[in-house]
Amino acid sequence: MSDDKSELLRSLTLGPATSAGAAETSGGWRVPALVAVVCLALGGAVGWLARPQPKPQPAATPAVAVTPGPVRASGLTASGYVVARSRATVAAEVTGRVVEVRVEEGQVVRKGDVLAVLDASIAQADNATSMARKVSAEASVAAAQAQFEEARQALARAESLSKSGYVSEAVLQAATARSESARAQLDLSRAQLAAARSDANRSGLQLSRYVIRAPFSGVVIDKAAQAGEIISPLSAGGGFTRTGICTLVDMDSLEIEVDVNEAYIGRVSAGQKVEAVLDAYPESRLPARVIATIPAASRDKATVRVRIAFEGRDARIIPDMAVKVTFIGTKT
Repeated sequence: MSDDKSELLRSLTLGPATSAGAAETSGGWRVPALVAVVCLALGGAVGWLARPQPKPQPAATPAVAVTPGPVRASGLTASGYVVARSRATVAAEVTGRVVEVRVEEGQVVRKGDVLAVLDASIAQADNATSMARKVSAEASVAAAQAQFEEARQALARAESLSKSGYVSEAVLQAATARSESARAQLDLSRAQLAAARSDANRSGLQLSRYVIRAPFSGVVIDKAAQAGEIISPLSAGGGFTRTGICTLVDMDSLEIEVDVNEAYIGRVSAGQKVEAVLDAYPESRLPARVIATIPAASRDKATVRVRIAFEGRDARIIPDMAVKVTFIGTKT
């Protein structure tokens, strides 16, 4: 290989040289050859150092068992309405003409307050008759009691005289019969008095039905009847007869009812925290909680009804308001 390199270097000379030039040339070719060799060595070293190094394999780490934590039910939303658990259309139990209505919309009433009064002229007359019969029956009992006492004393005297032989057996039997008759009359009078008292109580109860009272404390949200109208527990023909006086709502019983898709009802549980936003007040977020899930699904809507209670009372909340809720509690 060295001979080939020498021949290559000789071929690069320009021409024949003198003896002095040949000697000069033979000494100068070694420098380029040495430079070439050094360059080749440096190139090999650089190539060796620049070769791709194998990547180190990471050490195997032991597998760690991951225990699933509580599932966050946040993000589940539903819409519904504010409803009142205590809500009633107050009506009369009897048919009559309205004489007076003592409430207006928005008025706060307490349990037992008079809402309206009906014309009770006939009921008052019937009650007066019943009371008179009761008084008469009480007098009859008093008279029968006196007659019985007299007959009992007469029988006692007859029995005493009969033992001494001063009266006959017939007189004794007659006294006994009068005593028994007086006792029977007393029992009859007492029974009649009981019937009269029952009739008086019934007529008094019937008379009280002409005064319509609030069944519970609440707020009047609708006034349906006016003075002079006929009111009845049943609707009459023609639609001119009212069936109620007013609608009463207990504001302390307000809650939320929403429909949750049955595919997500498993993410709802009793006591779960809820955030409610009324459409009327979108800037207010009201804390609430789940009361219960109604165990019945709707075939038409594929939803399940959920009852939700407000954590606090807010005067702005009224029945039938639209509301959206977000279930934010943690279900374990």
